[in-house]
Amino acid sequence: MTEALEYDVVVLGAGPVGEVLADRVRAAGLSAAVVESELVGGECSYWACIPSKALLRPVIARADARKVPGLQRYVGGDLDTRAVLAHRDEYVGHWKDDGQVRWLDGIGADLFRGHGRLYGTRKVSVTSPEGEHHVLTARHAVAVCTGTRAVIPDLPGAAEARPWTSRDATSAQQVPDRLVVVGGGVVGVEMATAWRALGAEVTVLVRGGGLLPRMEPFAGELVAEALTEAGATVRTHVSVAEVVRNGGGGPVTVVLDDGERIEADEILFATGRAPRTDDIGLDTIGLEHGSWLPVDESCRVAGSEWLYAVGDVNHRALLTHQGKYQARIAGAAIAARAARVPLLETDAWGAHSATADHAAVPQVVFSDPEAAAVGLSLAEAEAAGHRVRAVDYDISGVAGAGLYADGYQGRARMVVDLDREVLLGVTFVGPGVGELIHSATIAVAGEVPISRLWHAVPAFPTISEVWLRLLETYRDQ
Repeated sequence: MTEALEYDVVVLGAGPVGEVLADRVRAAGLSAAVVESELVGGECSYWACIPSKALLRPVIARADARKVPGLQRYVGGDLDTRAVLAHRDEYVGHWKDDGQVRWLDGIGADLFRGHGRLYGTRKVSVTSPEGEHHVLTARHAVAVCTGTRAVIPDLPGAAEARPWTSRDATSAQQVPDRLVVVGGGVVGVEMATAWRALGAEVTVLVRGGGLLPRMEPFAGELVAEALTEAGATVRTHVSVAEVVRNGGGGPVTVVLDDGERIEADEILFATGRAPRTDDIGLDTIGLEHGSWLPVDESCRVAGSEWLYAVGDVNHRALLTHQGKYQARIAGAAIAARAARVPLLETDAWGAHSATADHAAVPQVVFSDPEAAAVGLSLAEAEAAGHRVRAVDYDISGVAGAGLYADGYQGRARMVVDLDREVLLGVTFVGPGVGELIHSATIAVAGEVPISRLWHAVPAFPTISEVWLRLLETYRDQ
């Protein structure tokens, strides 16, 4: 039996992005249906941001404590693996979504569990695990918030070897004796950091010249040095040619392009992501199956009046916080259009235009040391044609850094637009720098003139004093 229902807005995907969008349109008085095929709360809550940071927090805390006088002899042993994994399990609700479902119910959105597919203009068909079928019609908008999935490269034996993806790496219940990590991006670096600290023998294989290639080069260099010091092996300019799983559940043989063979118990491919749009009915509305969905500044799909693509699926910025930001933008735009209110380029809150996804996207890599960046790197700024100067400072020269940890090592860079004297990008690497990045985001997103940044006085003695030192270095160059 098929049941037909009508809502103002239908949201495909109940991850953080879909939840925020549903909340925004409900707050505006619109009815909303949310469709989810897995757990309410999505990738971030169960297999990405939350579990990875729960695994990494004890690692970073121990690393910091080992550099504080009076604590070293108390933190010299191994981590309590069982306690770390139990802490992770608690934070993901043991992979049950009861709390998230209660939240969704609390905002007044209706949840439909099952696989949702577009079914022509403003329609979504949902088939539940029990075989029930619903056709949901949206009066105003359908929002695709289905996120991305990990990509397993098309290599001989890769699929048959049952490799880890990011989901396996954040949810594993046992520490592998030997782990090969393929890829030097954020997932590869964070999981190498976590599992090495938990006792795995870790080898990181990077096709390019270094880790964290989308950040300033020194970020990857400092993180690679720390991983090596922790006992991991980091190899650059190498490629995997083949993967062989020996026996039903036996070890893995990783064959490199030069014929070298590496033995491991597990292999993690952290080599990219693809949009989860391959089976959501895009073909029924003339769009390409499995494609990224280009959008305008309100996250409305190009050429459509009713379809929105929010979060990872639009390929603007594959980060949870940016997806939630987009959801606030899209929710405001949908509500305004439903009320036939003129949609201005911006309002008092900037609520109708996703401008921060262009040049002020912040990111933190929770490695040891942390790496945090916002905006453009020096190379990106130069490639974009800006006349710029990079201003560097060794963070260990700040009084707060020495108090934070003995032998503090870190580096900061700001990229200055010389024509306008505003910041285009900022990068920090060092213990605790993740908490610095929002100040940099404000400076970049707000295009705060350097002449005004002089008056944002950092508290003493904190690591934030690096801001003063960067400005002094710029003045004196």
